[in-house]
Amino acid sequence: MGDAQQGAESQYAEHTEELRKFFESFQDEDINGDTVEKYMQILQRVANREERVIEVELDDVFNSLGEDMAENIRRNTYRYKQLIADAIDKCMPAPTGEIAEPDVADVLLSSRMRGSENAAPADAADPNQLPPGLKRRYEVRVLPRTKEKAFALRNVRASSIGNLLTVKGIVTRVSEVKPNIAIATYTCQKGGTEVYQEVPKRDFMPLFTCPSEACCGASGRLHLQTRGCKFVKFQEVKIQEEADQVPTGHTPRSMTLHLTGELTRTCSAGETVTASGIFLPTPYTGFKAMRAGLITDTYLEVHAVEKHKKSYLDFVPDDEMAQRIAEAADEDMYTKMAQSIAPEIFGHEDVKKALLLLLVGGVTREMGDGMKIRGDINVCLMGDPGVAKSQLLKHIATVAPRAIYTTGKGSSGVGLTAAVVRDSTTNELVLEGGALVLADMGICCIDEFDKMEDGDRAAIHEVMEQQTVSIAKAGITTTLNARTSVLAAANPAYSRYNPSKSPEENINLPAALLSRFDLLWLILDKSTYEHDRRLAEHVTYVHRFSAHPHLEFEALEPQFMRAYTAHCRQYEPNVPDDVAAYIVDEYVAMRNGMDASGGGFGSMTARSLLAILRLSQALARLHQRHEVTRDDITEARRLMTLCRTSILDANDEVDDARKARDPISTVYNLIREHVDAISGPAVNVSDILPKVLARGCTKEQLAECLTEYEQLGVWMLNPERSIIRFVDTGDGDD
Repeated sequence: MGDAQQGAESQYAEHTEELRKFFESFQDEDINGDTVEKYMQILQRVANREERVIEVELDDVFNSLGEDMAENIRRNTYRYKQLIADAIDKCMPAPTGEIAEPDVADVLLSSRMRGSENAAPADAADPNQLPPGLKRRYEVRVLPRTKEKAFALRNVRASSIGNLLTVKGIVTRVSEVKPNIAIATYTCQKGGTEVYQEVPKRDFMPLFTCPSEACCGASGRLHLQTRGCKFVKFQEVKIQEEADQVPTGHTPRSMTLHLTGELTRTCSAGETVTASGIFLPTPYTGFKAMRAGLITDTYLEVHAVEKHKKSYLDFVPDDEMAQRIAEAADEDMYTKMAQSIAPEIFGHEDVKKALLLLLVGGVTREMGDGMKIRGDINVCLMGDPGVAKSQLLKHIATVAPRAIYTTGKGSSGVGLTAAVVRDSTTNELVLEGGALVLADMGICCIDEFDKMEDGDRAAIHEVMEQQTVSIAKAGITTTLNARTSVLAAANPAYSRYNPSKSPEENINLPAALLSRFDLLWLILDKSTYEHDRRLAEHVTYVHRFSAHPHLEFEALEPQFMRAYTAHCRQYEPNVPDDVAAYIVDEYVAMRNGMDASGGGFGSMTARSLLAILRLSQALARLHQRHEVTRDDITEARRLMTLCRTSILDANDEVDDARKARDPISTVYNLIREHVDAISGPAVNVSDILPKVLARGCTKEQLAECLTEYEQLGVWMLNPERSIIRFVDTGDGDD
């Protein structure tokens, strides 16, 4: 074993020397095309205190030292990270200028260096020797090769332990940034000697007695010197599998990430990230170890983080995308972008326009006293199954830079807002954000909205209007931001819209919740020959060619739509005085012309006025204008009128169905049909009675019908009330 260990150490020493030569000699081209010493420039900036991170790319190691060295580093990254740091210490250049202002670490380090020069040379394992990590002012990160693909979380196996790994997932929880001890410094109370203890892992056993024979004969007590210790910033992040990677019937896998140093605060909950790092085990300690036995937990020591879906505020387009956005300013982007939303779905042109305005959103206003008026637009899609509501929600979740897709049946109130969990690191109670909190500054798509429990649905009321989540659980009282647009899809209460019942009965949602939606689309699956034929042709084309039918223009790709939407969100259009007066007149006219039969679903309220303002501001943003015009108001009112008309038309269908369902009307229609069949002016009641009974009506209802229409003057009866004679058969219909 001793020979093998010596052989490994000698091999590591050779590799350290190769890495030193690699850092000193590796050359690459800079932005201007000039050949420069890439890593020596980075080391010089680190020596000058301009940078704190040294990123070693395995592609550079592969091109310079060959595949064997790159593979050794990839498979044993934790050990080679130390070798890389040793090689950097040997070739670190001197600073080119003086340090502007020394910090506390400089003062302590200079005094320790003077003390170590006066002392006798110590062995490498002597705890009194100054550890190299105490003098390093940089972090070493190893970046994987560009050809390496990200692992799915459920494909990570035990064989990956110690390797450089790349995984992808959604950030679900982010802890606070806290200092983590890297090197503990003790002072002997008897001899005054400083003793150092490196802490490579999360847990360590402190030293209590002085180990130095030269100091006090190993009899002194040690005192932990907090100011002389070295701490690094530490943050724990939890990621979860993406929804499309979870097999049917399985729960999503999760992984713990450890972020240190400059990587902390680079992730926020709800973001989709790709993290590269070293996959390491960590044993349980304390009571957890007694319960877990031989089981160990795992984590990823992160070296690089890449965000995939950036928020609108972080989006910076490249030169080519900026040129396309500038060229598109003169085009009708409102129509083009609306038709580019899920072009595989047939029809729903106005619904897609409403979803486009939801992506853009209005302007959030903040008053001087702190009150906020939301600018995010909420849309609810209601109607029959099979009208592609869920597909539209899925597509919006794909196009939006930050979006969360969930279902009402599978989400509880805690799952939508926030949950109180115990942090595995500090053992403290912390809040873990739910779907609405994770979708902050984005869109929360909630499918099967009508299947939610009443208590869970009540949690959305505050979010949709105040855009906050107030929590008072387990001694934690706080308010979380939920500045999100809610896009909901609801099915009728009877699985399909029942025309014999009112919209209130069909859509089992409270009016207090529905009034918070800016647009309520009632999409019914009405059967017409022309519509059904076009729909069938569209669907068969998509299935045959796996593409949408040709449009009048080339459909815009999601990347451009995301960039254009981010550019439009920079505008904050105002409402001029003349347009404000026009809005007032339009709102008053809509209130006066409102039909009372619309009830809570078709009524106009003050929230409807705010919805018109939000929709018009989104339209002005789409056209890259700083002011709202009358055309924007007209289009916003048209969309709201279409929503209200769809509901009122459903009400008209209910009235017609109820008339057809009325037994008096049924008896009258039977009598009219019989008169038209015999083409005579009179009919015997005895001939009508069998048909009335066969239809499910009674003799009493027949007698009531005869009396009612006799009083209306539609027909006359003989004294025995056995013969019906129409007054005028040509105008007998009421």
